[in-house]
Amino acid sequence: MNRRLFLLENVTLGLAATLPIGVLASMPAGAEVGRAAPAFALQDAGGQARKLSDFTGKTVVLEWSSSSCPFAAAQYTSGRMQDLQQWAASRGIVWLTVLSSHPSRSDYLPAAQAEAFNRKRGGGPSALLIDGSGAMGRAYGAATANHMFVIAANGMVAYAGGIDDSKSMKAKEVAASRNHVRAALEDMLAGRPVATPATEPFGCALAYGS
Repeated sequence: MNRRLFLLENVTLGLAATLPIGVLASMPAGAEVGRAAPAFALQDAGGQARKLSDFTGKTVVLEWSSSSCPFAAAQYTSGRMQDLQQWAASRGIVWLTVLSSHPSRSDYLPAAQAEAFNRKRGGGPSALLIDGSGAMGRAYGAATANHMFVIAANGMVAYAGGIDDSKSMKAKEVAASRNHVRAALEDMLAGRPVATPATEPFGCALAYGS
């Protein structure tokens, strides 16, 4: 198996056991549920400047993705990710897909290519953010493609973890899974505490620079 493919079995102990050494050494604690979401400022694939403060007062979903990860591909092949993006948009939720591959890594895509790739797979985020330096990903502690964060309207992290309970790169299994992000958003929209605010992220290690 490619060294960048792994399941993150435990948020703390599993991180040390499974992440490539270069990534592990440079990863901060990251965003934590119940605390303020780390600020960010970078350009999207269309060249527009985006920062977290642009979305003050709105619920924001952050989806880390990759152009080469089969776990991420399965989410789109199954149609689940596009459906969730559309569902979220219809409820006024901001969805930001983030590509944190470093320019030195094989799955890095320049802005125009990234936009074409996301369009081809049917992605419909509010914006596609290009985080080639990895600064945003490291600030959040994003470890894998499909590592997800939900930021509440008050700026606090309400959910952090995997997209669903499938831990799979098979579209059929993804389609039958329980989607943690949708469940968290439904709780928030109903005014309930998020029942499951944190889960284990899984998938392919993000291609940060050394």
